[in-house]
Amino acid sequence: MVFAFIQEIKIMKNTVAVFALSSFFVFTACKKPETTNKSMKTETLTVQKFVVDSVTVDDSIKLGDSLSLGFSSKLLVFPTLKDKKLLDSIYFNHKGIKDFSKQGLKTFLEKDRNDYFASVKNDSKDWLSTINFAQKWYTSSDINLKSNYNDYMHIEYLGSSYEGGAHDNYGFSERVFDLKNNKKVELKDITSIPKKKIEQLLMKNINKMNSGTTDENGTVNNSEMLLVDVIPATENFYFDEKNLYFHYSPYEIAAFAAGDIVIPVSWEDLKGTLNPQFKERMKIK
Repeated sequence: MVFAFIQEIKIMKNTVAVFALSSFFVFTACKKPETTNKSMKTETLTVQKFVVDSVTVDDSIKLGDSLSLGFSSKLLVFPTLKDKKLLDSIYFNHKGIKDFSKQGLKTFLEKDRNDYFASVKNDSKDWLSTINFAQKWYTSSDINLKSNYNDYMHIEYLGSSYEGGAHDNYGFSERVFDLKNNKKVELKDITSIPKKKIEQLLMKNINKMNSGTTDENGTVNNSEMLLVDVIPATENFYFDEKNLYFHYSPYEIAAFAAGDIVIPVSWEDLKGTLNPQFKERMKIK
């Protein structure tokens, strides 16, 4: 069609008209791809924003004149995270979640609450009448976002409960998730340091942070309450610009009175063993 059109124009004697029409045709043909490129460029630069929400279920019931039960649980909601394996890892302590939407997580927590109340109520048939003073038993769990730095998302999990006895019980779990690669960060992703070497560093640094116990002068003395000869390098860790931190719950390495203990290991301590990709991403010098 284009060839026929040009041939027809050539037959015309008005060469000025031929030049004008040809120029218009060339300009029009070139302009359309330019618009398409702009559209494609805009699409490429669009980045989905990281969004965090939460859902909480908090309830209590009475099981008799002397015993009441409490249930409290908070889950974070991540509408922009779609990778199922990553989401399963984030909600590792809430097995069986299929729907990761806000309503789906709320439904899961409501079932969890109902199951807890029903379980204690059923178990209490044989001993409820023996409780002769007012008590409140409870179970509680919280998931808290601590940081999201360089697409490393640090989440802290706290669980606590009381079902009679001298005191309640609680424990922490720390997890860091690599949002670029949709996975939980393992210790081997950070450092290749031998196990024995890091255990030595943990023992050396146990009194460096004001977690656990202090004496009357405010001096940290976690080492005096240790229950172990070797402090294990667990997967219960997190990190920031300065240090790698290992978090230990009561009874894990020390007496309950020591509380939970956090032990730092500096990047300088790990010099020469850091994963090059991790070191570059965290801008560690």
